[in-house]
Amino acid sequence: NISGALCISQAWPGMARTIYNDHKRFLETYLTPYPGFFFTGDGAYRTSEGYYQLTGRLDDIINISGHRLGTAEVENVVNHHVAVAESAIIGYPHEIKGEGKMLHFLPLKHLSWACGTAETLAAELQELISKKIAKYAAPDYVQVTH
Repeated sequence: NISGALCISQAWPGMARTIYNDHKRFLETYLTPYPGFFFTGDGAYRTSEGYYQLTGRLDDIINISGHRLGTAEVENVVNHHVAVAESAIIGYPHEIKGEGKMLHFLPLKHLSWACGTAETLAAELQELISKKIAKYAAPDYVQVTH
């Protein structure tokens, strides 16, 4: 049970070999961070049984009131809620916080939870994120889909 950067040790057919007109950037982005490995740009979680779960882009950052927050970090917390099957965090412009607010799109895992209200789920998730990460990371809006 470990998480970190997803890196690949061997080349495969169709693998990127450069960035058009910027080979130096390709080397710095994908080959330099972990010498001997190709850095995919993604985070991953590996279970004790050897299964992998991609946790999101490691370079997908939202700047909320001067705090740099990874979307994968928030999605990981939200996905631990019993009712949530998956989530997506999206930043958008905010007049006070800068790049600020976030939206969560949450397909429900358990239809039996649907007897609760979307407002109840939103409040639970905001509290969960506030406790696990920080109050500034809690979303202003939560959208629930069935």
